[in-house]
Amino acid sequence: MAITQRMSARPAAGRVVSRPALDPPRSRRSVRGAASRGVAGLVFVLAALFPLAWMAIAGFKAKTEVVRTPFQFFPEVWLWENYAQILDDPAFVRTMLVTFGGAVLFATLSLTVNSMGAYVFARLEFAFKRTLWALVITTMFIPGMAILLTSFIVVTKLRMLDTLAVLVLPAAASAAHVFFLRQFYLGIPLALEEAALIDGASRWQIYRYIFLPMSKPVFVVVGMTSFLAFWNSYVWPIMTITSPDLYQVQQYLATFRSERSTELGLLMAGSTLAALPVIILFLFFQRYIIGGIRISGLK
Repeated sequence: MAITQRMSARPAAGRVVSRPALDPPRSRRSVRGAASRGVAGLVFVLAALFPLAWMAIAGFKAKTEVVRTPFQFFPEVWLWENYAQILDDPAFVRTMLVTFGGAVLFATLSLTVNSMGAYVFARLEFAFKRTLWALVITTMFIPGMAILLTSFIVVTKLRMLDTLAVLVLPAAASAAHVFFLRQFYLGIPLALEEAALIDGASRWQIYRYIFLPMSKPVFVVVGMTSFLAFWNSYVWPIMTITSPDLYQVQQYLATFRSERSTELGLLMAGSTLAALPVIILFLFFQRYIIGGIRISGLK
């Protein structure tokens, strides 16, 4: 009798057993949660883009409209002359080109120096390695402003003032970048390096033909960080550069504001054009930046 009851409790062959539907309240809560996250993300994006959008639109305003009261987001008359006038200024164009060239050179040198240092600390064994690594890491906790005066004294004695070298060389080696690249190199399988050593490859060949080709995502992150740091630098160029031929973009905008403080529309147009190279580079390398951050997690 018990066997018959258990057999009768089983569903017949070919019969579709209906499953209970999702709990309506739970389904509604998940939809509301997704909608809330979407709204919060949209608010965050709008808050982040609002200053940039206002700066770009303010470049089309007249002198008195930028700081007009009450606040007006869009201009009454769109003045394209502001952007045309700032682009016709040879000093601004020269400053943009000099800053861009210096930023590319700085990023290239930073990648070269820091990647070599990261490979040495990740793969080579030598005396006092742990002590030297601790000293390198310690420099990450020293604020740049704390060594600003001593750095200025050093470059002055080396007669590097008013040269492109004073902008590129002092900050090329970065403990943070060495640490970031080292973490990535530690994740590369050791078997690849051992196989190359068995085939007779030198350490330089291993670094050049194995590690460098695999470092594209992290190189984009380090390169963009170095480029952005050089592009936005203000205090160091103000201290070390006095020649207008080597003015950096932030230095030029600060000088423009102090000398032509009433032409705010022209200043906003110049600031917008100064921000464009960084935005374009970020959009172009966005996929590599996200990939580099994802695969270079700390171990």
